[in-house]
Amino acid sequence: MSEEVGAPMSPISAAGGHVPFLHEELCDRDSVPAKCKWPAAPSPPVPDNPQLQSRASLDSIIGEGCRIQVSVILPVHNTECWLDECLKSVVEQDFEGTMELSVFNDASKDNSINIIEKWKFKLEDVGIRVVIGGHDSPQPQGVGFAKNQAVIQSSGTYLCFLDSDDVMMPQRVRLQHEAAIQHPNSIIGCQVRREPLDSTERYTRWINNLTPGQLLTQVFTSHGPTVIMPTWFCSREWFCHVGKFDEGGKGVPEDLLFFYEHIRKGGGVFRVDQCLLQYRYHPQAATHSVLEGTIWNHRVRFLEDRALKHWTSFTIWNAGKQGRKLYRSLSTANQKKVAAFCDVDENKIAKGFYTYQESKERPKPQIPIQHFRDATPPFIICVKLDLTGGGFEENLATLHLKEGLDYHHFN
Repeated sequence: MSEEVGAPMSPISAAGGHVPFLHEELCDRDSVPAKCKWPAAPSPPVPDNPQLQSRASLDSIIGEGCRIQVSVILPVHNTECWLDECLKSVVEQDFEGTMELSVFNDASKDNSINIIEKWKFKLEDVGIRVVIGGHDSPQPQGVGFAKNQAVIQSSGTYLCFLDSDDVMMPQRVRLQHEAAIQHPNSIIGCQVRREPLDSTERYTRWINNLTPGQLLTQVFTSHGPTVIMPTWFCSREWFCHVGKFDEGGKGVPEDLLFFYEHIRKGGGVFRVDQCLLQYRYHPQAATHSVLEGTIWNHRVRFLEDRALKHWTSFTIWNAGKQGRKLYRSLSTANQKKVAAFCDVDENKIAKGFYTYQESKERPKPQIPIQHFRDATPPFIICVKLDLTGGGFEENLATLHLKEGLDYHHFN
């Protein structure tokens, strides 16, 4: 981990306030990347209470524009049972620069807004500016919309994304800020601790153990972004360059779509190899509202755009259900590039070929099925990792191939 650039600034507090529903463009597109195109939080009138006066007067010390170094971006919708723990973790950050918390309440019907108001003064007392926006419409506008609004109303040079059901470790902002300075065009992530500990064990191992190279090569898998959204940290300048989150609402994988656009625009991925977030798993999480088929279609299109267009032919590793599903999902042009399926299952190999019965072509396409040792790379691998006791990984290693060049995982 690199040292933080520049002398640390002493934490100072500033009065926050409610901001109206914002509809400004996320960024001035004619000048991207741009450093401070988004509106700073408005300063409320200085109150009569001397204690609050001292807090409010610090707005003039911070000044307008981008003097805040880090904005914690917190969308909220009906998370009263977790908010206290979440907001306490913001208070306990050991970052010595200037911070603000930008909260957008997306039509919560529980006690979330009152909990936010309670913590507002505690946050300001330790030098963290608080900006609260939101709406009380009958229905929420969705996670993508709420995150965009929280970014719009914030003013920090860097953005630290946080989900309202998660908990940050005290060093998170400090360490990710240091990394973001060193990697200005990257999304910075971190390792996580799952809560409950025994939930999604394979996924958690994948999150925490990808190599630096795999953060870019394993972007096609069913796991989604190689650094998970609640750990994201990046500069406002780079976020503006990539663009806003999709605001389609429930059922839209807004984090996956943003991550793909980030990769398309040449962005990097960096992970701080320390556990900086308690990542909560529960049935109410927004991720459960996204249909598997929706994610599959986005993944296939991204694979075709980023990998398959550079290959004249390739082999699909898995002659079973997932491999055949991938083949059927490809464009006609990319189907014609499939030289073979490969597998280790002797029964599948003995069939000799797979017939694409749904094809309108005559005769129907027949794709050979080979043993993996007889197949020709490059491969698109449709075998799930960490499920065969290491057997698949050992077979792959015997071929001495380079990930990202000779094969991609699409498991």
